[in-house]
Amino acid sequence: MSTGPVGAVVDGWIVARRNLIKIKRVPDILVFVLISPIMFVLLFAFVFGGAIDPGGAVPYREFLIGGIFAQTVVFGATFTGAGLAEDMQKGIIDRFRSLPMSRSAVLTGRTTSDVAYNVLSLIIMASTGLLIGWRIREGILKALFAFALLLLFAYAISWVMAYVGLLVPSPEVINNASFIVIFPLTFVSNAFVPTESFASGLRVFVEWNPVSTVTQASRELFGNVDPRGPVPDSWALQHPVIYTLGWVVLILVVFVPLSVRQFQKASRR
Repeated sequence: MSTGPVGAVVDGWIVARRNLIKIKRVPDILVFVLISPIMFVLLFAFVFGGAIDPGGAVPYREFLIGGIFAQTVVFGATFTGAGLAEDMQKGIIDRFRSLPMSRSAVLTGRTTSDVAYNVLSLIIMASTGLLIGWRIREGILKALFAFALLLLFAYAISWVMAYVGLLVPSPEVINNASFIVIFPLTFVSNAFVPTESFASGLRVFVEWNPVSTVTQASRELFGNVDPRGPVPDSWALQHPVIYTLGWVVLILVVFVPLSVRQFQKASRR
């Protein structure tokens, strides 16, 4: 039986491996992970790129990529909730709960394995972006920090999805529920259009939306902002890295214990 923090890490890694091995048995998951990012990059770059002007000296394709990164990793976090809901439906969670393993291992393993999906998505999106004209202009270290920030934000969101996945009766419900929440969060942000394009009332929400700040942070770290452009009005967009990290900490502090507690109470549905 695994005990202590080391045992929890070992058990979590075993569960993560189980989830990653599933890719071999269900290759459709990998196809979605690889094709969806390419589709979003090409769709927005070539279909909407000619109609949207981000302003300043930054071309729309460079402006776009940071937003596409943020949108895709946030949507990728829904794999966590859907996977847990599926395991609940099939009774696998009951088997895990009967084993001598750490109670948090299923959740940490699930959220950790989904980081791998997001890493693949970012690699594919970055490669596609480079092919259509996106460039990293602030050096490799800042770029790596931008990718790490995106993955950390997605990891936090995956814990929200984990909690929801343990509450709902099926994967279909989690997909619909997450779409209702995540869709407006990503599109009512600066991911695809400049903040200035929103009406004044809605602009306040956009400026303090964490999806906007993780997008802004990515753009700044990649060097995809106009240094001569106007300074954002809100504190959140003036300090996007700090604000985004604050959201990451808040989400983890709230939803990690909630998810673990809900897992302990979970039973076959």
